[in-house]
Amino acid sequence: MKNLADLGDLKGKKVLIRCDFNVPLDDEQNITDDGRIKAALPTLNYLTGQGAKVVVMAHLGRPKGQPDPKFSLLPAAKRLGELVDSKVVLAADTVGEGAHDTVAAMEDGDIVLLENVRFEPGETSKVDAEREELAKKYAEFGDVFVSDGFGVVHRKQASVYDIAKLLPSAPGYLVEKEVQVLKRLTETPERPYVVVLGGAKVADKLGVIGNLLKIADTLIIGGGMAYTFLKSEGYEVGTSLLDEEKIGDCKAYLEEAKAAGKTILLPSDIKVTKEFGDGKNAHIEPATAIPADEMGLDIGPETSKRYAEAIMGAKTVFWNGPMGVFENADFAAGTKAIAQALADSAAFSVVGGGDSAAAVRTLGFPDNAFGHISTGGGASLEYLEGKVLPGLAVLEGN
Repeated sequence: MKNLADLGDLKGKKVLIRCDFNVPLDDEQNITDDGRIKAALPTLNYLTGQGAKVVVMAHLGRPKGQPDPKFSLLPAAKRLGELVDSKVVLAADTVGEGAHDTVAAMEDGDIVLLENVRFEPGETSKVDAEREELAKKYAEFGDVFVSDGFGVVHRKQASVYDIAKLLPSAPGYLVEKEVQVLKRLTETPERPYVVVLGGAKVADKLGVIGNLLKIADTLIIGGGMAYTFLKSEGYEVGTSLLDEEKIGDCKAYLEEAKAAGKTILLPSDIKVTKEFGDGKNAHIEPATAIPADEMGLDIGPETSKRYAEAIMGAKTVFWNGPMGVFENADFAAGTKAIAQALADSAAFSVVGGGDSAAAVRTLGFPDNAFGHISTGGGASLEYLEGKVLPGLAVLEGN
């Protein structure tokens, strides 16, 4: 795989770059976490410093292949303009006349952000020819292509995969760093190696659990997925989130871990309530005796302590997925305990993007409290699962 230096002298050249600016917004379209934009700055600053004309492709949300003001990249363009010294302009469209006019007016060192690539139906099409046709239109904006949107490298999309076949291509600094971190987690982890998995759906994590059981020493399970594991052990989980179809899989993983001498830690106490989000009437119950008419929304204090102790004894930790409904302060204690343990630990700690990254920032932890905060939850999990990521594979062959 090439690197940025291999692209040669970039002065005066148009560099087409895929970034991940899929940032969370509040109801007033204000960015609530600009971590993904900040993560792109090292590559963008390098390119503008080289005197390149930088044309950025990015997406926001899921606008279903047509323009939608609700998903405009205007908030991202404004924030980017505040973070860089370069001139930043948002094009009126993605590949239309507005984009061409804006790019044509660029001077060396300028940045143009094309409008949301997912306004184009070809971007996410399952039909190769449709994606390839759109990629040809993207290619008109660049002499070379840089892939720096790690959060989308697991997608075979026009601005991620097909474009890399048309222009000389290289990964940006962010993608390079993410791959280095993931290789360390999968190929050379310092032991003991602890993996913390949470979040809502057990189905999203089953593949990675199977692969990580071969690599990690201890798996810690929390969040909504914990209740399917508890159910597989024969315990009552009340009205908690449950994936009935995966109960057998969870039981099999527990047996596999035992046979392999690995540890899977499950919650021993749970914070429960009858109505979702009702913190006023929430209380702690043993994980083995959740009332039939109540739901678990966070791990309890005893579980938090056990999990923190396991983390503090590790030399490598990967965490993906909150322990509870952290957006509600009444159910954020478990997630905060995990984040605090990672921050206090001397281990190489990796926060696996998505909700986990949002959680540590929402709860007030600085980015430098952890070894690495990934910008791509789904991409990280698929890499750890052992899958081929199209956006990386295409760069290997370029």
